[in-house]
Amino acid sequence: MTQETSALIASGVAAVQARIPDFPKTAIVLGSGLGGFAKGLSDATTVPFGDIPGFSRSTVVGHSGNLIVGTLDGKRIAVMQGRIHAYEGHGGAAIATPIRILKRLGVETLVLTNAAGGLRTDLGPGSIVMIEDHINFAQFNPLIGPNDDSFGPRFPDMSAPYDSDLRAKLETAAAAAGVPLKKGVYIFVLGPNFETAAEIRMFAKLGADLVGMSTVPECLVARHAGIKVAGISIVTNYGTGLAPSAQSHEETLAIAAQAGQQLEQLLRKFVRSL
Repeated sequence: MTQETSALIASGVAAVQARIPDFPKTAIVLGSGLGGFAKGLSDATTVPFGDIPGFSRSTVVGHSGNLIVGTLDGKRIAVMQGRIHAYEGHGGAAIATPIRILKRLGVETLVLTNAAGGLRTDLGPGSIVMIEDHINFAQFNPLIGPNDDSFGPRFPDMSAPYDSDLRAKLETAAAAAGVPLKKGVYIFVLGPNFETAAEIRMFAKLGADLVGMSTVPECLVARHAGIKVAGISIVTNYGTGLAPSAQSHEETLAIAAQAGQQLEQLLRKFVRSL
């Protein structure tokens, strides 16, 4: 990590602490179409990404671009209302910096949510899936470059990218909320195009159950920094070739908004258990 990046992280931390001096230990990143979850927070303080050095505003519809801290059923949490993606032209440092700012602010648990395509016939639109593991098919890694030992080791272990205790809590929370929760492996692709039918068949043969264009880079940075990670996908469409209709981002947003109500109930129960 360069001195310039280190200074940017320090500036970002200072900007957030000036508005939110007592930052919570749990943060949730909201994916496409899931920004409405933040409306359930009470006593909330909102800081636009544009006011935080090191946070970039997403150019994608469905990603508002706010850091919000508030209370959910008696628990204070932070919510990133939107994220940036490699396909928008951002490099690894731009994706890593917000996660590292969260680390410096004291975050210990990070919940990554996303909208994804289903690669199994039982993972239709509206399904909520807990990520058990991932495949970095894009080979885009924000950890490339000089290592900052103050965050983590040069060669971080990834034998358990998604924390087993958090996964157990998610399953318990889903049962308590009456929300069907499936499990799967998420494969990360660069995008921004939807995948071809041949690619979808290949991904399934590789052992993937879900496909998407985010989450994995953030998970890599968080685990490198010692943050526990949980991952949840809302399936917004079948992968190409598994359904007759063409795919669109509008469909992604619409399905995510519908299933987001169930996800909110699950997350309420989950946050209480932390």
